[in-house]
Amino acid sequence: MKSKDIMQRTVGRLKSRPQFLAVRDGEKRRGPLFLLEVLDRKDPASEPRVGFTVTKKQGNAVERNRMKRRLREAVRQSAQFAMKDGHDYVIVARRELLSAPFADVTKALSERIGSRPKHKRSEETRSRKA
Repeated sequence: MKSKDIMQRTVGRLKSRPQFLAVRDGEKRRGPLFLLEVLDRKDPASEPRVGFTVTKKQGNAVERNRMKRRLREAVRQSAQFAMKDGHDYVIVARRELLSAPFADVTKALSERIGSRPKHKRSEETRSRKA
């Protein structure tokens, strides 16, 4: 990729409930500021897609919207470059996101997106759970 292409990289959005529910079956990467759910769509030709979730438990509408704005900007500024093509990402915010410095948010998000889970459950173990 040329540097010009990197600067213009786009990230799609998850918009419907079935899209969000599908990502819940993927891997989960927990952190103090948010939970990141990742699903490989097995389509490397498509752009990455991201969705944001902030529950009512996290605060009133003003606070929830502020959390979503901070996450959107963190994805726009840095995390989009760590996202893999053909993957869906759902970021579930935690209340600590409101008071965390923005630099910490972008750093944590980039690290979580680039990391792999420590213990991946096998398909056999996962099927026993169901």
